[in-house]
Amino acid sequence: PGEDSEVILYPQAIFKDPFRGGNNILVICDTYTPQGVPIPTNKRAKAAEIFSDPKVVAQVPWFGIEQEYTLLQQDVKWPLGWPVGGYPGPQGPYYCGAGADKSFGRDISDAHYKACLYAGINISGTNGEVMPGQWEFQVGPSVGIEAGDHIWCARYLLERITEQAGVVLTLDPKPIEGDWNGAGCHTNYSTLSMREEGGFEVIKEAILNLSLRHADHISAYGEGNERRLTGKHETASINTFSWGVANRGCSIRVGRDTEKAGKGYL
Repeated sequence: PGEDSEVILYPQAIFKDPFRGGNNILVICDTYTPQGVPIPTNKRAKAAEIFSDPKVVAQVPWFGIEQEYTLLQQDVKWPLGWPVGGYPGPQGPYYCGAGADKSFGRDISDAHYKACLYAGINISGTNGEVMPGQWEFQVGPSVGIEAGDHIWCARYLLERITEQAGVVLTLDPKPIEGDWNGAGCHTNYSTLSMREEGGFEVIKEAILNLSLRHADHISAYGEGNERRLTGKHETASINTFSWGVANRGCSIRVGRDTEKAGKGYL
């Protein structure tokens, strides 16, 4: 209501501003009522509470986050590099591709990478994705709440850079229907006990715990995932939890190196 409309911002993370330079900064804030209560959309507050728990701190949780995104032509909302009203050749040559007929938007991806480095974001890579006009960047490994702050700031920088380029950014999980890959945000995760000897057993226990709350987690992963998680195009079915070693069609994949070493990450 208008008579009680204030939301209080609490600064939580600071980054250098790659657009204005100098001493300018970008600040990640979360949001509270005047009474100091987190507003309902403030998911960071609960996360910070969990990550500051001494038992969690002792486990040094690592996150490596892979954010996929699609670049769209501004006027027609159709992927960059695609003929208007038409389709490019089938998927295959575009993933990590090079060449004017395979890679569309590399200048945006590279500018974003440089902006993240300047800002102090723990960005660790970029690549062209399976669908033409689709890209990915990776943030991490980062510890705890820092991973969330860095991925959110990186998304903001990407919005700003695409704005400057006159290109529309979408994180929609399935921007183009049909035989085209969607865009997700795969998360690599480990705890100290997973990285130490015997860690594979800890990983399997964690996977079991995740399986028991599959529906709860899916409901929190964002809108539209039912269009992407079909069991096709390197995805698992949204309705069925699954895991496997080296299986890209599972809810959770464990790498061959982790299985071989008996420790690692999921």
